[in-house]
Amino acid sequence: MVIAVGALSSAAVGALQVPAGADDVDELIDRLEDVSHQATAKSEEIKSLEDQVAASERKIAEADEKAAAARTAAAEANGAKTNYQRNVNDIAQSKYRNSESEVLLTTLESGSPQVAIDRAAYLNSLSRNAQMTIDGLNTANEEAASRARSANIAKAEAEYNRNQLAAQLDALHRERDELDGQIRDIEDQVDSLNEEDRQRWIAKDGPIDLGANVPAADSGVVAAALAQIGKPYGWGATGPDAFDCSGLMVWAYGQNGKGIPRTSQAQLAGGTPVSMDQLQPGDIIGYYPGVTHVAMYIGDGMVVHASDYGIPVQVVPVNSMPAQGAVRY
Repeated sequence: MVIAVGALSSAAVGALQVPAGADDVDELIDRLEDVSHQATAKSEEIKSLEDQVAASERKIAEADEKAAAARTAAAEANGAKTNYQRNVNDIAQSKYRNSESEVLLTTLESGSPQVAIDRAAYLNSLSRNAQMTIDGLNTANEEAASRARSANIAKAEAEYNRNQLAAQLDALHRERDELDGQIRDIEDQVDSLNEEDRQRWIAKDGPIDLGANVPAADSGVVAAALAQIGKPYGWGATGPDAFDCSGLMVWAYGQNGKGIPRTSQAQLAGGTPVSMDQLQPGDIIGYYPGVTHVAMYIGDGMVVHASDYGIPVQVVPVNSMPAQGAVRY
């Protein structure tokens, strides 16, 4: 994945150029929301690349182990071949120094035609056995060398992929450093809102006060997510004190013993797709182009989500944001 460094930051800068005392608060909120979505999207991309780098690291470790084992096998095969070849050469060039050989050779040298035949058969048998063993060792050596070559190739490919990903991650981190400044601007803008305008920011998605009417209270993941209502939003946060959108999903499912991907895009790609008219409590819905936001369906046309900075975890209507699809885990 190639990222155009600086593209987001430029857009973010333009989006935040709103007069400090703007009369049109709705316009200000719209612009803040747009920049917040961009920041969230970039945060999700960074998390995805971090996961890919970690996966490459694991593959490299596996490749290193395979390469080391293959090299050891090749060295052992080479050593065995060398030792056996030396022994065969000694036998071929000697007078069969052990007593058994001497007795046999004395018998074979008696001059009898049958003895001559037996002697030739003995030597041929010795030669065949030696050659068969050498051939077997050669085959084993070739296989070990082939394994070593394959493992080294796999390791080189993994290293290349890791270097490529690391370079992308470095670029994203540099952009994130710039983006952090924009995030601070978002936070400053939100923090500077008076109480009335702050409430308008918090209410932009139409939050619903459930009171005692909590739907699907028997659903473990829904109950875990609803228990976080009121906790603050945090960029990249996965709980327990703060959450971003995908972090809330990870937390709720994790509390029920099930791991799911940690980015919004991966979460929507990882489950079983369901249509919006077949939603069940616990389903995850992806929102906005590129699936830069997720929320959990809790039943009765409502979702729970971690929205934006300055807005606590809340319940809102399922259609309060542009849905891109839904999945079930």
